[in-house]
Amino acid sequence: MSGEVQAAAVLGGFTESETQEDRGPRGFPRRRRIGLGDWLLPVYTVLAFVFLLIPIAYTFVFSFNDSLKSNISWRGFTLDKWLNVCNVEGGAVCQAFTNSIIIGLVATLIATVLGTMIAIALVRYRFRARSAISLLLFLPMATPEVVLGAGLAAQFLAVGVPKDMTTIILAHTMFCISFVVVTVKARVASLDPALEEAGRDLYGSPSQVFWRVTFPLLTPGILAAALLSFALSFDDFIITNFNSGSVSTFPKYIYISASRGIPAEANVIASAVFLFALVLVIGAQVSRAARAKRLAKLG
Repeated sequence: MSGEVQAAAVLGGFTESETQEDRGPRGFPRRRRIGLGDWLLPVYTVLAFVFLLIPIAYTFVFSFNDSLKSNISWRGFTLDKWLNVCNVEGGAVCQAFTNSIIIGLVATLIATVLGTMIAIALVRYRFRARSAISLLLFLPMATPEVVLGAGLAAQFLAVGVPKDMTTIILAHTMFCISFVVVTVKARVASLDPALEEAGRDLYGSPSQVFWRVTFPLLTPGILAAALLSFALSFDDFIITNFNSGSVSTFPKYIYISASRGIPAEANVIASAVFLFALVLVIGAQVSRAARAKRLAKLG
């Protein structure tokens, strides 16, 4: 912008980014016309959040309901359900929740270890049927759960394996491995081989290079895969229902109780899980923001 134009802009109240077209004939800012897209997207976003949060809000509110055998209608506010969550039906809801936690942790541990090794092998090594294995790993993800659960139940029945917590863990491990492989595989493919080569140049053994260089770089992907596996295992109902026998898990307990209204104690556990997950997400975001701020100061 030349000196004359700059002077005219200053005298006229313009900034360098403004032109005469941005203002009216008398130098006043033009009013921006609000189109359909300016309010349609915000309204749609708000409605989507409301639609998603209504069931969560309902669950949280009815966890304080002073219910008896049914938890469908509101009877009054009470904290007794939160203070005595394991006292309903002999502690059945807490036992089901404990079973889901144990199954999720064991299945996640096995699936994460096996899936990580498979992902490293598929990315770093060349062997026969490598492409076929990569394709077959997607089948549990693409197969409907009712088909997968029924097939596993028939297989356990044919072999003569009794249905208990072990069969649930085997079933959950099977479909969780696919998600672990897909997640960790993307992380392995993004690693810079020069970092591992530098470790070998410094006379590091293969195990030292893996544990001191490769594994720390893979840790974010492995943790993400483990969290995804645990969430899928904890939340699963269809496959669990086919292969659980008499063992009750939290989703199975909720399904059986839904016909007479989910007990307030189950709403308490569900609300506590949601609040715990919310605290983890907020804590992770705050930690990430603080880390980025420290790095910015150092830079």
